[in-house]
Amino acid sequence: MTPPTPRRFPAAHDERVLDTLVPYAADVAHAVRMAAALQRSRERILAAREEERRRLRRDLHDGLGQTLTGMAMTVNIARVSLKTSPDAADGLLRELRSGMDAVTGDLRQLVYGLRPPALDDLGLAAAVQALAGPDDPEGLATEVSVEDDLADLPAAVEVAVYRIVQEALTNVRRHARATRVRVELRREPAALRLLIADDGVGLPPERRSGVGLTSMRERTAELGGICLITGEPGAGTTVEVMLPVPTTGAPPVRRFATTPVAPETA
Repeated sequence: MTPPTPRRFPAAHDERVLDTLVPYAADVAHAVRMAAALQRSRERILAAREEERRRLRRDLHDGLGQTLTGMAMTVNIARVSLKTSPDAADGLLRELRSGMDAVTGDLRQLVYGLRPPALDDLGLAAAVQALAGPDDPEGLATEVSVEDDLADLPAAVEVAVYRIVQEALTNVRRHARATRVRVELRREPAALRLLIADDGVGLPPERRSGVGLTSMRERTAELGGICLITGEPGAGTTVEVMLPVPTTGAPPVRRFATTPVAPETA
């Protein structure tokens, strides 16, 4: 067997190898960047969740817990004073009644922070329509298109959709200077598609994601979905979200629309 001979064109061979490997190297680098970004997003989600749990525990222990302890003491004092000083007992009971109203309001706020009551009271479709609200005094017309039957969606998906729509509509009203915004919810095979599109000023070329945009992306990433936020200056902004959900039959679509009343001219 003869020993191997050196390549006649080593430079050309190396170039061919590099041409072959560079696209794969670029894909690997992109995958590494995406994995790092996903890890950072998950860390932020975990940190935010633990902070929320800490806040909830503090509100329950230091807020409601102490309030209920004080109310129990008021009840005991009122019982002691009931026979000897009815007027004093009556004043204590009035104070207790006011305290109960405050506790009820605090509980409602805590419940709303965990899960918007509108989702249980109205269902996702009507809750999203309620977010669109009546005619906007500034002339913003809102159209909502949503499937009739979304009752079998996971609870986490319902909350994510509700919060994303809420944040997106808030951004439109505060920053977009739009005249029309469209909200679409559509069930697709193995996914729920959410679209919020307005005809406002769009996004500036050099923009930094604020709390609202970051929150929408992180809520989507937490459920393994995709969130795309696009918009050219002067061409409006579009938020498109795809969330994985179980497959079902496709029901018909129901449309709602709110159209502002044209202001009277002098």
